[in-house]
Amino acid sequence: MKLGELSNIICRITWRVAFLIYFLVVLIRHLSDPMYGSLLDPLNLGIHEAGHLLFSFAGRFLSVAGGTIFQILAPLYGMYNFSLRKEPFSLALCFGWLSTSLFDIATYAADARSMVLPLVTPFGFGGDITHDWNYLLRTLGILNYDWLVAKFFRFGALISMLVCFFRGGVIVRRIAVGAEVEEGQLFTKSSVD
Repeated sequence: MKLGELSNIICRITWRVAFLIYFLVVLIRHLSDPMYGSLLDPLNLGIHEAGHLLFSFAGRFLSVAGGTIFQILAPLYGMYNFSLRKEPFSLALCFGWLSTSLFDIATYAADARSMVLPLVTPFGFGGDITHDWNYLLRTLGILNYDWLVAKFFRFGALISMLVCFFRGGVIVRRIAVGAEVEEGQLFTKSSVD
């Protein structure tokens, strides 16, 4: 292998590995401290609040649920978009983003009965502040199961992060062994000769 080829492979791998290490740190921190806030938390919060506004026309229940719905839909849309654009590593990173979002939702849902988390409203106004998960679970008659709802979201977050590592790791490995990752297609150099 020539020095130029090796340099190219190192450059293509370095930033990908950095992202995977970041998400590994995020996973470890979330598993050890449910209150951990990643660098993606402000983005997730903004998307959550935008969801309330987008669903405000659909009645009280969906307006309250809209924050969580949109917080899940945004990374899913990213996955869809990167899938269409055939960008497999970006798709893998969206699984990591979804994981951070689900961890945030789990923390919020777990707080439904105790309601000790500080709450925000879009742009600092909005009258009475409603704890989304207290309202949703109370309305559904399952407020006492906030812990179970939180575990469901934490499990989803764990699975999503593992998919991020698997998909991202496969791509990094393929690059490291000399395969090409082009337009979402993984193939070895010998298969194009």
